[in-house]
Amino acid sequence: MTDHQQTARRFSAGRWRKLRSLRVRLIAVFAAVALLAAVSASGIAYWLNRDAVLKRAQDTALNDFRVSLSRNVSDLPLNASCPDLATLASNVASSGLSYDVVVVDPAHPECPASSDPQRYTLADVPAALQSTVAKPREVSESNPYPYHLYWQRQNLAGRPFVIGGTKVVPNGPTAYVFKSLENERADLNTLGWSLAIATLLALIGSALLAQAASATVLRPVKRLGEAARRLGQGHLDTRLEVEGSDELADLARTFNRAAESLHEQVEELSAREAQSRRFVADMSHELRTPLTAMTAVTDILEDEAESLDPMIEPAVRLVVSETRRLSDLVENLMEVTRFDAGTAKLVADEVDIADLIMSCIDGRAWYDAVELDAPRGILAVVDPRRLDVVFANLIGNALKHGGSPVRVKVRQTEDSVVIEVSDSGPGIPEDVLPLVFDRFYKADRGRARSEGSGLGLSIAMANAQIHGGTITAANGEVGAVFTLTLPLAPPPPPSAGEAEGRPAGDAAEDKDAT
Repeated sequence: MTDHQQTARRFSAGRWRKLRSLRVRLIAVFAAVALLAAVSASGIAYWLNRDAVLKRAQDTALNDFRVSLSRNVSDLPLNASCPDLATLASNVASSGLSYDVVVVDPAHPECPASSDPQRYTLADVPAALQSTVAKPREVSESNPYPYHLYWQRQNLAGRPFVIGGTKVVPNGPTAYVFKSLENERADLNTLGWSLAIATLLALIGSALLAQAASATVLRPVKRLGEAARRLGQGHLDTRLEVEGSDELADLARTFNRAAESLHEQVEELSAREAQSRRFVADMSHELRTPLTAMTAVTDILEDEAESLDPMIEPAVRLVVSETRRLSDLVENLMEVTRFDAGTAKLVADEVDIADLIMSCIDGRAWYDAVELDAPRGILAVVDPRRLDVVFANLIGNALKHGGSPVRVKVRQTEDSVVIEVSDSGPGIPEDVLPLVFDRFYKADRGRARSEGSGLGLSIAMANAQIHGGTITAANGEVGAVFTLTLPLAPPPPPSAGEAEGRPAGDAAEDKDAT
């Protein structure tokens, strides 16, 4: 995947997270509810007003048409001529309500009269309306007249009209009225735009209201998230200011109680841990003086072992071995205590890694059992003493538990140096791999009295981490592979205000050479 694709994917993921945020969802819900309510109210208001406006306009026009037709049809002579029909149409249409009239007489089908012949003719009247108007209804008590006034809304040339018609007398003419609804349509359009603007304003208002509501709700949640983040970073004195008595205030109080309880427990554990470290440090320090004397005595006993009674010699050699083992253990415990207390310091210098490994191998007479693939010229700023401890542990463990030949390979990357130490043994069981850097861990619990103390790899890991590097353990094609990765330059020392860090890999396995 290219850098551009990775950037695009990160941008898309970030945008998707923002779209799924609680603030956006609150605004979306408020906006959706407001939009639904506004659209529903506007739609109902529009249709009610539309029906009312159209009904009022058509009822007024049709009633006026009926009255005007009744008043003027009495002046129509029997056997009226075409000019008489035209006069009737003009007189009926002159009532002042701006409608036009078409009059048709069965006696003169060839000359339908119109108040505006250029615009309105019988052809403009819908066929269904003509058929309904001409069809008589049965006369009864509830229906005393055979003919009635009927109407229909119709668009003519894109303009809305209400068209009404009625037959005057059984053998008289039929009159049709054309009333334009253009003004009503304009009024309804204005009303529609007004309702649309009102809906838009309601939507904007709901979004602003949702923003204010979300800010009110999310501000305490944001403060809670920041406080939890600071608490997770180790600021155990973090507390929230409690305001009000609602659910969010209860949540803040619960957080404060939890933080206080955690603070107390951590302080208690820290005090116990500090006490344990002091105990180990004091004990190791107190043991160093008698151990120094015992070591001097055991050195003399070792030199004189061959001249001793054969019955005593094994006991003397056992005392010598165990004394040295105890001395190494005390030194390791003191070193671990320094790491735990944060007092371990780097005395860094720029050295050639190949020379440093060769010095470690030659100083311990391992040159016949180790295959070294380390090009010269790979320079790194390291503490030679601490790195020698790391190499001694890794190579010594490989020789002791894996078997020769042990291969050491050094390679340089862009900003780090990688040292791989592999052996020819059976490897490390998969269930043991995650535990090899644990303190006092031994792969074989039955070897509780083996030479190793179980602290060697722990100290190696701590020394690697104080350089800003790390060590990993894995199984290769043949045997185990320990990989040490170190930066070419160590990290800057922590400032006085920063908390003293501890090595994360404070663990060991019995495969140690110290």
